[in-house]
Amino acid sequence: MEIILIQDVDNLGAKNEVVKVKNGYARNYLFPRQLAVESSSSNKKQLEERMKQVKKKEDKMLAEINSVIAKLKEAPLKLGAKTGTSGKIFGSVTSLQISRAIREQRGYDIDRRKISIVDEVKELGTYKANIEFGNGQSTEVEFEVVAE
Repeated sequence: MEIILIQDVDNLGAKNEVVKVKNGYARNYLFPRQLAVESSSSNKKQLEERMKQVKKKEDKMLAEINSVIAKLKEAPLKLGAKTGTSGKIFGSVTSLQISRAIREQRGYDIDRRKISIVDEVKELGTYKANIEFGNGQSTEVEFEVVAE
């Protein structure tokens, strides 16, 4: 029997995938738990329409991510830190501080867990951080640590 999965099912397939299973498995397990629907012509049309909408949404999100990446690469971010007389900073710069700087200076709210700092920041200077947007999209952002 050919079915369309409504949700991800372990060892069977992913959401919106058309798979073949035995009749009893479909009728006794997948259909009652609303994990799948029968692969009829109307359900296939609904699947195609759903896939078009998902594709359109992904394209829109990808365009938005590209605009954010372009805006972030314009100029380095400026981060203020308390320093000693030798130019070493007290503590270090964290991804939370970079996230706040992006929000204040560029107007984008990026989750701190998506930011990873390339090198440990202990002195004044210019450094780089990676931002992972998901869907294989990432960028490298420069930030400059200045004395407050």
